[in-house]
Amino acid sequence: MKSLEELRAIREKMKQQMDLRGPSEDHIRVVVGMATCGIAAGARPVLTAFLDEVEKRGLQNVTVSQTGCIGVCRLEPIVEVFVPGEEKVTYVKVKPQMVPVIVEQHLVNHSVVTDYTIGAAE
Repeated sequence: MKSLEELRAIREKMKQQMDLRGPSEDHIRVVVGMATCGIAAGARPVLTAFLDEVEKRGLQNVTVSQTGCIGVCRLEPIVEVFVPGEEKVTYVKVKPQMVPVIVEQHLVNHSVVTDYTIGAAE
């Protein structure tokens, strides 16, 4: 991300996605930590990669959003995945190239990528 305009474009894209989708029993939320620690660690390209991958695959039951500090700065960028009826999954040290794997295995095939989770990083 190189400009405020790019950030605004991402915000508008996310707002449109959220407006198109109402909550449902199979609605998955992907939340990227975008506090200063996350941004410094590379969270912006991760957020963009999730937005692009979800759009590319046409996943209508997935919303990608951002939040502030998740609280484990040394493991940034952090991504939390919320699937209804399941425990939250926290992915850590996420890089853009990890995103297609997370989307394919976790969001599409409902199989957590344990190698990328907080338990594997400890």
